[in-house]
Amino acid sequence: MILRLAATMAASAVLAGCSVVGVRSGTETLEYEVVADLGEDLEVREYPARLAAEARLPGRDKSSEAFGLLFDYIKGANEGNQEVAMTTPVQSDAGAQKIAMTTPVQTDTAETDDGRPVTVMRFFLPRKYTAETAPVPTDDRLSLIQLGPEQVAVLRFSGFGFESSVREEKRRLMERLRATVWQPAGPATALFYDPPWTLPFFRRNEVAVPVTRAGS
Repeated sequence: MILRLAATMAASAVLAGCSVVGVRSGTETLEYEVVADLGEDLEVREYPARLAAEARLPGRDKSSEAFGLLFDYIKGANEGNQEVAMTTPVQSDAGAQKIAMTTPVQTDTAETDDGRPVTVMRFFLPRKYTAETAPVPTDDRLSLIQLGPEQVAVLRFSGFGFESSVREEKRRLMERLRATVWQPAGPATALFYDPPWTLPFFRRNEVAVPVTRAGS
């Protein structure tokens, strides 16, 4: 339920300019190269270095709060009070910088070194920004993180993205990878692309996990 709520809210805001059936329009999406097609909506992608605003809050049930912090950040809770537009192109208020935001929105529960749960949500920023030029969050619960290039196995699925569905898709992803040369190299996360009014069979949801190739 928490994952669904976070995904719904995030996708609704990010993709507010989409059509009524949920066709994504005018929104920058993270670039990647497909390095292995494993069939049936499963592939391995090579993502370049990318920049994200990240909320990291103690507890398992903090997705709504994390989204609120990130939404405040893109609406001006940052140094310089820059408004970050979540569709492209969008003209911001006078004096603000014209910025776009990418999809997908990434959300999941991680753990601290001592095993305590942490809710993590990320908004990826456009390619034109760097850690030096992106608006700096003023809330210390947010940070800008630079992710390096990595290979990621991704399993695509449709539907509403309920927490139970995400859990099952993660299980399927790991099971499918066992029959390949690709080995998980970290925890799986969930990626969401569409607004809440999108028909279930049009929705693009994904579960993803970093991988390494056996023997490489």
